Amino acid sequence: MTATPLAYPAKLTQDEDGRFVVTFPDFGWGATDGANREEALEEAQDALEEIIATYLASGDALPKPSPARRLPLVRPSVLIAAKAALFEAFYESGMTRVALAKALGVNEAEVRRMLSPRHKTKITRLETALGILGKRLELSVADAAA
Repeated sequence: MTATPLAYPAKLTQDEDGRFVVTFPDFGWGATDGANREEALEEAQDALEEIIATYLASGDALPKPSPARRLPLVRPSVLIAAKAALFEAFYESGMTRVALAKALGVNEAEVRRMLSPRHKTKITRLETALGILGKRLELSVADAAA
Protein backbone atom coordinates (compact mmCIF):
# COMPACT_ATOMS: atom_id res chain seq x y z
CA MET A 1 0.00 0.00 0.00
CA THR A 2 1.30 3.41 -0.93
CA ALA A 3 1.20 6.09 1.74
CA THR A 4 -1.54 8.64 1.23
CA PRO A 5 -0.94 12.00 2.84
CA LEU A 6 -3.80 12.90 5.15
CA ALA A 7 -4.47 16.31 3.62
CA TYR A 8 -7.99 17.22 2.58
CA PRO A 9 -9.05 19.94 0.15
CA ALA A 10 -10.98 22.77 1.78
CA LYS A 11 -13.58 24.80 -0.05
CA LEU A 12 -13.77 28.46 0.96
CA THR A 13 -16.80 30.62 0.34
CA GLN A 14 -17.70 34.04 1.64
CA ASP A 15 -21.03 34.36 3.44
CA GLU A 16 -23.42 37.32 3.45
CA ASP A 17 -21.61 38.80 6.48
CA GLY A 18 -18.24 38.71 4.71
CA ARG A 19 -16.89 35.79 6.78
CA PHE A 20 -14.99 32.99 5.08
CA VAL A 21 -16.66 29.59 5.48
CA VAL A 22 -14.63 26.39 5.09
CA THR A 23 -16.17 23.05 4.16
CA PHE A 24 -14.59 19.72 3.25
CA PRO A 25 -16.06 18.23 0.05
CA ASP A 26 -14.66 14.77 0.86
CA PHE A 27 -16.83 14.52 3.98
CA GLY A 28 -20.05 16.27 3.03
CA TRP A 29 -20.55 17.68 6.52
CA GLY A 30 -18.74 19.92 8.97
CA ALA A 31 -17.82 23.55 8.53
CA THR A 32 -16.00 26.37 10.23
CA ASP A 33 -15.34 29.99 9.47
CA GLY A 34 -13.08 32.94 10.07
CA ALA A 35 -13.04 36.70 9.68
CA ASN A 36 -10.58 36.32 6.78
CA ARG A 37 -9.13 33.56 4.63
CA GLU A 38 -6.12 32.94 6.91
CA GLU A 39 -8.21 32.70 10.08
CA ALA A 40 -10.71 30.40 8.37
CA LEU A 41 -7.94 28.03 7.26
CA GLU A 42 -6.43 28.02 10.77
CA GLU A 43 -9.84 27.07 12.19
CA ALA A 44 -10.18 24.44 9.47
CA GLN A 45 -7.49 22.26 11.06
CA ASP A 46 -9.51 21.99 14.28
CA ALA A 47 -12.68 21.27 12.30
CA LEU A 48 -10.92 18.58 10.26
CA GLU A 49 -9.57 16.94 13.42
CA GLU A 50 -13.09 16.83 14.88
CA ILE A 51 -14.45 15.28 11.68
CA ILE A 52 -11.67 12.65 11.67
CA ALA A 53 -12.20 11.95 15.39
CA THR A 54 -15.92 11.42 14.75
CA TYR A 55 -15.17 8.92 11.98
CA LEU A 56 -12.67 7.02 14.11
CA ALA A 57 -14.90 6.98 17.19
CA SER A 58 -17.79 5.58 15.15
CA GLY A 59 -15.58 2.96 13.48
CA ASP A 60 -16.09 4.37 9.99
CA ALA A 61 -13.28 4.39 7.43
CA LEU A 62 -12.04 7.81 6.40
CA PRO A 63 -12.57 8.79 2.79
CA LYS A 64 -9.37 9.05 0.78
CA PRO A 65 -8.45 12.68 0.17
CA SER A 66 -9.45 13.83 -3.29
CA PRO A 67 -7.08 15.84 -5.49
CA ALA A 68 -6.84 19.48 -4.39
CA ARG A 69 -7.86 20.95 -7.75
CA ARG A 70 -6.82 24.47 -6.79
CA LEU A 71 -8.30 24.19 -3.31
CA PRO A 72 -6.11 24.72 -0.24
CA LEU A 73 -5.17 21.54 1.62
CA VAL A 74 -5.79 21.17 5.34
CA ARG A 75 -3.82 18.66 7.41
CA PRO A 76 -4.63 17.35 10.86
CA SER A 77 -2.03 17.33 13.62
CA VAL A 78 0.64 14.64 13.52
CA LEU A 79 -1.02 12.81 16.42
CA ILE A 80 -4.44 12.65 14.76
CA ALA A 81 -2.85 11.58 11.46
CA ALA A 82 -0.93 8.80 13.26
CA LYS A 83 -4.10 7.70 15.07
CA ALA A 84 -5.96 7.56 11.74
CA ALA A 85 -3.14 5.48 10.25
CA LEU A 86 -3.23 3.09 13.21
CA PHE A 87 -7.01 2.81 12.97
CA GLU A 88 -6.84 1.98 9.27
CA ALA A 89 -3.98 -0.51 9.64
CA PHE A 90 -5.63 -2.20 12.61
CA TYR A 91 -8.96 -2.76 10.86
CA GLU A 92 -7.30 -3.84 7.61
CA SER A 93 -5.24 -6.40 9.53
CA GLY A 94 -8.21 -8.26 11.00
CA MET A 95 -6.26 -8.52 14.27
CA THR A 96 -8.21 -8.30 17.51
CA ARG A 97 -7.48 -5.70 20.18
CA VAL A 98 -6.50 -8.54 22.51
CA ALA A 99 -3.98 -9.91 19.98
CA LEU A 100 -2.49 -6.47 19.38
CA ALA A 101 -2.28 -5.88 23.13
CA LYS A 102 -0.46 -9.18 23.58
CA ALA A 103 1.99 -8.29 20.79
CA LEU A 104 2.60 -4.90 22.44
CA GLY A 105 2.87 -6.39 25.93
CA VAL A 106 0.03 -4.24 27.28
CA ASN A 107 -3.56 -4.85 28.32
CA GLU A 108 -6.48 -4.50 25.92
CA ALA A 109 -7.60 -1.23 27.54
CA GLU A 110 -4.34 0.37 26.38
CA VAL A 111 -5.08 -0.65 22.78
CA ARG A 112 -8.57 0.87 23.10
CA ARG A 113 -6.95 4.13 24.25
CA MET A 114 -4.48 3.98 21.38
CA LEU A 115 -7.35 3.66 18.91
CA SER A 116 -9.29 6.48 20.57
CA PRO A 117 -8.82 9.78 18.73
CA ARG A 118 -9.25 11.72 21.99
CA HIS A 119 -6.56 9.93 24.02
CA LYS A 120 -3.10 11.55 23.96
CA THR A 121 -1.09 8.44 23.09
CA LYS A 122 2.68 8.80 22.81
CA ILE A 123 3.78 8.84 19.19
CA THR A 124 6.40 6.16 19.89
CA ARG A 125 3.65 3.81 21.09
CA LEU A 126 1.71 4.41 17.88
CA GLU A 127 4.87 3.81 15.86
CA THR A 128 5.43 0.48 17.62
CA ALA A 129 1.82 -0.62 17.07
CA LEU A 130 1.98 0.33 13.40
CA GLY A 131 5.18 -1.72 13.08
CA ILE A 132 3.42 -4.76 14.51
CA LEU A 133 0.69 -4.22 11.91
CA GLY A 134 3.27 -4.15 9.11
CA LYS A 135 3.34 -0.39 8.65
CA ARG A 136 6.03 2.24 9.13
CA LEU A 137 5.27 5.68 10.53
CA GLU A 138 7.09 8.38 8.59
CA LEU A 139 7.32 12.06 9.32
CA SER A 140 8.18 14.77 6.85
CA VAL A 141 8.76 18.46 7.35
CA ALA A 142 7.67 21.04 4.79
CA ASP A 143 7.59 24.81 4.61
CA ALA A 144 4.62 26.19 6.54
CA ALA A 145 3.27 27.91 3.44
CA ALA A 146 3.11 24.60 1.53
